[in-house]
Order: sequence, then C-alpha cells, then structure tokens
Amino acid sequence: MPLSPDYDRAVALLRAGELVALPTETVYGLGADAANPAAVAKIFAAKGRPADHPLIVHLSGHDAVDRWAEQVPAVAWELMETFWPGPLTLILKKQAWVPDAVTGGQDTVGLRVPGHPVALELLRRFAAATGEHAGIAAPSANRFGRISPTTAEHVREELGDRVAMILDGGACAVGIESTIVDCSRDEPVVLRPGHIAPAHLEAVLGRLPSIETASGAPRVSGSLAAHYAPQTPMRLVAGERLLDFINAQRHKGDRCGVIAHSQPPQAGMPHAWQLLPADPVGYAHGLYAAMRDMDHAGVDLIAVEALPETPAWAAVADRLRRAVAGAGQS
Repeated sequence: MPLSPDYDRAVALLRAGELVALPTETVYGLGADAANPAAVAKIFAAKGRPADHPLIVHLSGHDAVDRWAEQVPAVAWELMETFWPGPLTLILKKQAWVPDAVTGGQDTVGLRVPGHPVALELLRRFAAATGEHAGIAAPSANRFGRISPTTAEHVREELGDRVAMILDGGACAVGIESTIVDCSRDEPVVLRPGHIAPAHLEAVLGRLPSIETASGAPRVSGSLAAHYAPQTPMRLVAGERLLDFINAQRHKGDRCGVIAHSQPPQAGMPHAWQLLPADPVGYAHGLYAAMRDMDHAGVDLIAVEALPETPAWAAVADRLRRAVAGAGQS
C-alpha cells in the first residue's frame, strides 16, 4: 500500500496538472484535477477518449457535493447516505463553474465517493491541499474502449509513460464500473448497471428504478454500444453449445480461448480456459482480468459462456454485451 510520501507526491503531481492513476473498489481510475481544464484534457489525450464523453468526479465526502452540484434532490442525499463511500455515481445538476471538459458540455455532472482506502486518503489529502473545488476526475485508466484495469500492472500495460504516477492499492474488489443513477430529472433512473443493483436501490427509493442504458440525455461514461473490449474477437455462446462450438472452431483451424462459469476444462479442451465463479459478484471481480489474460493467450477467438438472464447478472451481462460489440477492433 502507498506510504505518506507517495500520497504527497501524488497530490503534488495532481496540483501541477499531471495524471495520477489511483485504485478504487471498482476499477483503477486515471485521475486529474477536475477543476483544471488543461489537466482534464490530458485524460482525453492519454485515453484517446472523445471530447464530448463526460467524466466522473471523485470526491472525499458528502460535504463536497454542494460545491459541485446544485438543486440536489432529497432522494440523492438518501442514496449518498446509504451507498457512499461505494460504487455508486449520481448524476446531478452542475454548479455553473464546473468545467465543460468534465461534463462533456452538459448541464449535469457525475459525482462519487469511492469506497477504497487509498482513493479516499488521496482525495482527503488533495482536498486539504486544494480547497473547496477539490475533486479528481477519474475515468478508467485504459485506452478508450478497451478493457478496464483492475490492477496497477494493467494500468502500466495500458498507459505506460502517459501517466505520471500509479498508486498501487492491489486488485480492485468489485471489478466492474460503478452503478450510475441519474438524479437530475423528476425520477431517479439507472443509466449504467453495476454492483449496486436495482433491488438495492429499491430499498431506498421504495420502488424499482427504471433503467435506460441506451444513448440519450444525459450522456454518461460506459454508455457506448462497444466498450470494455479485448483486441481478440469474442463470441457469447450458450452453455449447452459451448463444447460443440469449441470443437467446430478447432476443425476450422482456429485457436479458441474460453471464459466459462459452469464448465471446467476437460481433457483435450483449449489450454486457455478461465473458469470464473458462478455467482455475479465473483464473476464481476474476475471478468476484466480474464479477458485481459485471453488477449495475451495467443488465441484467435474468445468464447464466453452466456450468462443467466436474471436481474442479479444484469451488470456483468451489460459489460459483456458491450465487450463483444467492440472486440477485435484495433
């Protein structure tokens, strides 16, 4: 874990407008001073990210929300009290001063207090050194559209010297990006599913929130049809068809890798076989690392066993759909 001098260096780099990668409980983020448009521009350059794609601002605590957002509804405060620090991003009406570089030119801003001790310590030290407009904009620390990093080594592999410093906080506990809930309209709406499921939100809201994952207003991170993708082509295959599919690929002369959740490898099966836990939380934790391993395995195609079609699996199913859509595109 980072030591005090590491945090001091990270704060100094952020205040100087440089990029610092930081661990969160979801994935590693590529951090910049969210109040500094020139620093935020470096995020877009390092990732190759479209300029109209909004960023999520990470804060040190609830008390910073009013400095970034206005007209915060009571339901948003209730969600914060229940789920922060944690893997929940709230979309709120932004304060006038918030840079367009952060919001993609929209009148809303995404805010989150991450549930990782390293991220929280960095944010608290940054706030103490910076003042009332302290916040770290931090999308996933990977090239745009590629697999999100869940270890410091993944960040090094993705970005190399494009990032001034990487704070190593170990492997991310959750493994997929935060749930995004839009609280800028009359009714809260889920714009990106995540570890915090609609059923969890229902306990606070008193009803199941509606879900809008197609493109629309406001635009949010991770909403494009192709995202989180490996460089190797990838196919979703029903569990009962998995072995037949693998054999068909072999007869074609293609090397196939497999990511499964119900079937362990058998004799004669591909050497590149990742068996992930058969529960959505464990599966989410291992998914991105498994896809990254497959990209290094020298296979022609990644076959992914299709997931159960139940609400509990919705978040990882969302990531897999987008990954399949973008896979194999250089």
